[in-house]
Amino acid sequence: MPNFQELSVGQVVAEQSFEVSRDSLVRYAGASGDFNPIHYREDFAQSVGLPGVIAHGMLTMGLSIQPVVSWIGDAAKILDYGVRFTKPVPVSGSGSTTLKVVATIGALDEESQRARVDLTTSYEETTVLGKAQAWVQL
Repeated sequence: MPNFQELSVGQVVAEQSFEVSRDSLVRYAGASGDFNPIHYREDFAQSVGLPGVIAHGMLTMGLSIQPVVSWIGDAAKILDYGVRFTKPVPVSGSGSTTLKVVATIGALDEESQRARVDLTTSYEETTVLGKAQAWVQL
């Protein structure tokens, strides 16, 4: 468990990368029940104005919080988590897309011993989530 007294605003507390492939999208669709064709059919995704097949937003959101869970050591310590979906995450049919997540301390509340962790989730230098923040109890 991180020590509140050793944290500072701007400090990077976790970083992690995730490979997202078309197989990942199939597995996520089966687990979530989200079978929207934008997540598996190139022609359909392009017909609605997307660059191609894209990852599920909730998959991206779920992967993005994982470095915080690992850092804090207990998912129950995450009090609040929210994001804005700002850019799609394209996933090619050959290979995978690498999502990179960097977790940085954005604010500290001394009285409650809580920290706001700001998340930057990107692929190929493109940030895909806006205002991605989690409040954690230390």
